[in-house]
Amino acid sequence: MGRGGQNYGKKENLGGGEPLDEGVFPAWSKDVRECEERFQVNQEFGLSSEEADRRRKEYGLNELEKHEGQSIFKLILDQFNDTLVRILLVAAVISFVLAWYDGEEGGEMEITAFVEPLVIFLILIVNAIVGIWQESNAEKALEALKEIQSEHASVIRDGKRVANLPAKELVPGDIVELRVGDKVPADMRVLRLISSTVRVEQGSLTGESEAVSKTVKVVPENSDIQGKKCMVFAGTTVVNGHCICLVTQTGMNSEIGKVHSQIHEASQNEEDTPLKKKLNEFGEVLTLIIGVICALVWLINVKYFLSWEYVDGWPRNFKFSFEKCTYYFEIAVALAVAAIPEGLPAVITTCLALGTRKMAQKNALVRKLPSVETLGCTTVICSDKTGTLTTNQMAVSKLVANGSRAGTLRAFNVEGTTYNPFDGKIQDWPAGRMDANFQMIAKIAALCNDAGIEQSGNHYVASGLPTEAALKVLVEKMGLPEALNIGSTSGLGDVLRCCQVWNNTEARIATLEFDHDRKSMGVIVSSRSGNKSLLVKGAVENLLERSSFIQLVDSTIIALDQNSKALILESLNEMSTSALRCLGFAYKDDLPEFATYNGDEDHPAHQLLLNPSNYASIESQLIFVGFVGIRDPPRKEVRQAIEDCRAAGIRVMVITGDNKNTAEAICREIGVFGPFEDISSRSLTGKEFMDVHDQKNHLRQSGGLLFSRAEPRHKQEIVRLLKEDGEVVAMTGDGVNDAPALKLADIGIAMGIAGTEVAKEASDMVLADDNFSTIVAAVSEGRSIYNNMKAFIRYMISSNIGEVASIFLTAALGIPEGMIPVQLLWVNLVTDGPPATALGFNPPDTDIMRKPPRRSDDSLITAWILFRYLVIGLYVGIATVGVFIIWFTHGSFLGIDLSGDGHTLVSYSQLANWGQCHTWEGFSASPFTAGSQVFNFDANPCEYFHSGKIKASTLSLSVLVAIEMFNSLNALSEDGSLLTMPPWVNPWLLLAMSISFGLHFLILYVPFLAQVFGIVPLSLNEWLLVLIVALPVIIIDEILKFVGRCTSGLRNSRARRGSKHKAE
Repeated sequence: MGRGGQNYGKKENLGGGEPLDEGVFPAWSKDVRECEERFQVNQEFGLSSEEADRRRKEYGLNELEKHEGQSIFKLILDQFNDTLVRILLVAAVISFVLAWYDGEEGGEMEITAFVEPLVIFLILIVNAIVGIWQESNAEKALEALKEIQSEHASVIRDGKRVANLPAKELVPGDIVELRVGDKVPADMRVLRLISSTVRVEQGSLTGESEAVSKTVKVVPENSDIQGKKCMVFAGTTVVNGHCICLVTQTGMNSEIGKVHSQIHEASQNEEDTPLKKKLNEFGEVLTLIIGVICALVWLINVKYFLSWEYVDGWPRNFKFSFEKCTYYFEIAVALAVAAIPEGLPAVITTCLALGTRKMAQKNALVRKLPSVETLGCTTVICSDKTGTLTTNQMAVSKLVANGSRAGTLRAFNVEGTTYNPFDGKIQDWPAGRMDANFQMIAKIAALCNDAGIEQSGNHYVASGLPTEAALKVLVEKMGLPEALNIGSTSGLGDVLRCCQVWNNTEARIATLEFDHDRKSMGVIVSSRSGNKSLLVKGAVENLLERSSFIQLVDSTIIALDQNSKALILESLNEMSTSALRCLGFAYKDDLPEFATYNGDEDHPAHQLLLNPSNYASIESQLIFVGFVGIRDPPRKEVRQAIEDCRAAGIRVMVITGDNKNTAEAICREIGVFGPFEDISSRSLTGKEFMDVHDQKNHLRQSGGLLFSRAEPRHKQEIVRLLKEDGEVVAMTGDGVNDAPALKLADIGIAMGIAGTEVAKEASDMVLADDNFSTIVAAVSEGRSIYNNMKAFIRYMISSNIGEVASIFLTAALGIPEGMIPVQLLWVNLVTDGPPATALGFNPPDTDIMRKPPRRSDDSLITAWILFRYLVIGLYVGIATVGVFIIWFTHGSFLGIDLSGDGHTLVSYSQLANWGQCHTWEGFSASPFTAGSQVFNFDANPCEYFHSGKIKASTLSLSVLVAIEMFNSLNALSEDGSLLTMPPWVNPWLLLAMSISFGLHFLILYVPFLAQVFGIVPLSLNEWLLVLIVALPVIIIDEILKFVGRCTSGLRNSRARRGSKHKAE
């Protein structure tokens, strides 16, 4: 909003007068006259147009700042700020340069040489597009916040009322008129109430479960936002009343502006998810390993491209072969390609996407893919109360009526937690046999009421005050007396059928509005016979003070004695300590002043109604009939969900803007606290927590914690401290006040039904059913996904270690290159892809929610797992290189005849020194067949070790594919044997293995593809050799798993000691 945001808390100058003192003027603690003097304005005249223009130039427009988003170029660069991606990029560039160089040297550029760099570039481009799309969605929360702002305001300027002034033109000092339904356009001080009461719905900003009554009276300067009863805040809504206000803060200086700043600040501090951190760490280690191995490969082969002679003890006569140098450089690049799991980003994205689909089926809609995995290691859930743990729908939970004689009461528990009249019933209710006392309670609840309820899809939505809507639902649950039920056939389909019947029996002709002094509301009704009655509802203590009689079951009216009064107050006190908001009912038939009144403004009685100071005397000598306890009830399934969290080692903290007593009662009921537990050190207000000396220590307490009267900054601070302490924090919320903390948390969870757009846009996940237990189901799914991701990461890494071992052994032994980079890329991307993805469908462990959450700094790959896969990788290297050597040196192996194609056998010594082939005397190589091709070496026998190695290379590739398929079976469980977890527990894996083998057969037996990948078809005997060489990988890993199971206790105790030492 320009300069207004920058001037927050600085010296301000209004009206050209003296500059204001440092800090914000506390209008809430100053009376109306002081506020008018401070802002140099008169509420009758308002600001002059010239003064308004001058202030607008000084403070800027009354709108939220538009923060500059990241440029597209910066977003693109950020996508490459990832170790694995950078390694891939370097490998692709080098591959492209080498392919170009080889083409230049040979006079032609084969497309196959460019397949590898082009595929890697394609992977990086897709990865960047997905990343940029996610990033561009991040700032939508700020846009949604702007939609909450009012567009127009009714303002007094130059002594005249301007009905539709654009709200952005408001300045501090403007006089604004507010009516029912208006959205408050700025933070304002209430100057004058025109109606007897004004109530504002500000729950989305403060977290309060009820509309707040506003007053002109001053409050203490150190009041929290909920305590500023004489202030109205931008973005909130007037639900009843009419008042005149003075604008005190606009734009970014308003409370909603502060929330905007906090959201922006939180979005700047977003951290990587635990998995991203682990993958980055893995990428850094991988870079180091690749660098070392590439250097080793070059050092081992330096003798082939650099030689020298020693003269007088010093090296002389250096000979350098650039061709050989680039050849071994290509081998080093191939090694880098082999070491990088190129398919890993794609498989992780696929697995997370599958996870989001599973979660969507459980009503958890994931907006940001990495959140799926983050849920799995959540250690603390910070939950809002209103609308998350509770329904955010007021409901009557107890009805107390008078008994059959003085000094007796009847109490009934009322079921149901929503505005649905069919949700639950009244326990032990005499349906259809309503006595006179019950009928009077129902009549008052139905007629002394301005709320409405409508059905919207499967939900019931209230209009008006939530407490009044709860009373209408109670009337429906009470039903009708027989006399009225028989005669009421109309409107049977109505949601509020019973209320409608009561409205038809009596006509409302006047309303005595609620005010703070009486704490009651009354209506005067006229029956069909013309009899007038006064029906009153309000605070029980106040009604008792103005009541002289009570009505008994049989409609007998008796005097209200001290015993009856004490009994009612005792019952009231018991219900109030359970955080029930109690409303009493009373009536009066003796209304001589209104006997002939019918709403006519000329009637003498009408003058009495125009002055609210007369209401208390009209509402005197009342007949008390009963009272109800109303609350925002907890969701039925929340208690079990919190027990599940406790079993899973997840702590639940409740952070709410609601008052302390209500929040404590709800927390005891849902199991955050025990029914008789001392919670003096566990339940603090937001302000009390900010004054705690060692805040982190307070947050480390085991068990549940409660923070009531919490403002947005308190929520943010709690989340920040928990994250600093190494916790992985999930934060739930539905209001504007929750948005900054949702953005800051590791995973922000918004409510889909009751949640504001701001909360949804700031979140990582939205609950379609607003149900806390859905979070627990999502955590279970997140843990399962993480375990499955570990399975396919282990699988892919062990496969890559095998490829590295293969190339390293090839270079170390000096034999011809077994596999070319494009073959390795095919294995990493295509052949490995389906099994790795299928491992994402592994069934979850049965005890997954009875284990503590993994620490966010737990290793993705432990030392033992790394050792296991080094062993497996070494075997893969030996098997792929071994089968290559076997084909060149053996006519048969383990009884399998390999001489059918007619190829020439050489000794191992010749194979290891193939580079010296041109110096061998009498060396010749016979032609051999592969599929329909015949390979002839008459022109140059040494070509046998170049183009002639195609069959041996195909065998190596096939062994690698077969081993990796069998190795995927090993990855079904980290330590479980295939005997206890057989392959068919995950049928998708068997299907994926079939697809991968099918793809391999495709490139082997389709001539064009075989040419692209430099391979040839294999015979049946050669396939037998492949299977015999590949199968032992299962036996080796079964032995290693057995050792792992035997030593798991020892390793776990060491790990615990290590993490404990680290924590200390």
